[in-house]
Amino acid sequence: MGPQRPVQDIRMNDLRLVVFDMDGTLIDSQDFILAAMKRAFAQADFPEPSRADVLAIVGLSLDAAVSVLLPDLSSKGNANAVKLYKQSFLDLRAEQGEDHHVPMYPGARAALERLHRQEKTLMGVATGKAMRGLLHSYDSHDLHKFFVTSQTADGHPSKPHPSMLHSALHETGVDVTRAIMVGDTEFDIEMGVAAGFATIGVSWGYHSVERIKAAGADIIIDDFSELDTALERLWR
Repeated sequence: MGPQRPVQDIRMNDLRLVVFDMDGTLIDSQDFILAAMKRAFAQADFPEPSRADVLAIVGLSLDAAVSVLLPDLSSKGNANAVKLYKQSFLDLRAEQGEDHHVPMYPGARAALERLHRQEKTLMGVATGKAMRGLLHSYDSHDLHKFFVTSQTADGHPSKPHPSMLHSALHETGVDVTRAIMVGDTEFDIEMGVAAGFATIGVSWGYHSVERIKAAGADIIIDDFSELDTALERLWR
């Protein structure tokens, strides 16, 4: 996905980049994730995972998430569990309509609109979703215009490996000293730290504030209304 506005007339060293996680940061997909995981585990005759255990692995790529939830599975068993989860997610979407069950968090769209109006600020996404799932989220909420770089689990190691953020820097040309990662899990923050990004944790997502702090978040915000001030503080 290319930039939605020209950036060639802005000096590259003036550009700044905000990369958002998706699930738990911009959209609240926990009910869908929990329902899909419950259905997949039932189909495979595995013990139902707890809500806490499932939310703890949100953000990881699916194979890594399954390895945490079911560490004794063979590689073949892991692949089958991943396949069942993906199909369960698609089935639930078809049955219920994801548009109605995966809302954006309060203030998220307004925050994206504000940042999009800033000539020197570019935005991206780094998510454990596959590209197919991310594009569905973009379509559901009309988000395509906001993001000039979209990094997914399809082509990268699982978070907290910094590969997704390295690619975001390469695609945008932004210097790492001007880049900030925003996320709700320790995996987001650890990925940002590993890539040399400044990091902002959000308190409304799937990991506790304590876990986000321990991962090394520079700032933690409790509402999207606090995002602009936090970003400017880090850029200064």
